[in-house]
Amino acid sequence: MRTVALVVLAFSTLGLAAATAGDTDAAADVTALIEKCYINGAFNDLDPAAMKEGFHPDFAIFSADGEAIRRYPIAEWAGKTEQTKASADFDPAKNKWEHKFASVDVTGGSAAVKVELFKDGKHVYTDYLSLLKFDSGWKIVAKVYHKHGE
Repeated sequence: MRTVALVVLAFSTLGLAAATAGDTDAAADVTALIEKCYINGAFNDLDPAAMKEGFHPDFAIFSADGEAIRRYPIAEWAGKTEQTKASADFDPAKNKWEHKFASVDVTGGSAAVKVELFKDGKHVYTDYLSLLKFDSGWKIVAKVYHKHGE
């Protein structure tokens, strides 16, 4: 009994335990989407087409600006990504990001994912992504984040 309690505690602490088989399947779908469209699309490959595939058109990054909320829409972010990749200064060999899913929480058609991003072995960002499942599938709808070292 004690072993079972420790296993349950370990999974709940990691935030990776899913309540149902459906939620487990959904968590796999969500993490695959994030790896393709977010980790590779927005960071490693700088691929605006992949970003647009995985992000809802109304997506935005939200951050605090004093007491106001700053909003950075996906169209602006994808455009900036395209400009960065086209820049003569861009070196794809130096643009390698690693990630870790700290938690994946799926309930029905909603999901919240905590992703830690590392560059050159340094923890740079902790991102909190919100996703919704639409008729067309899962889409990332919002992001808030913390930049480490600030």
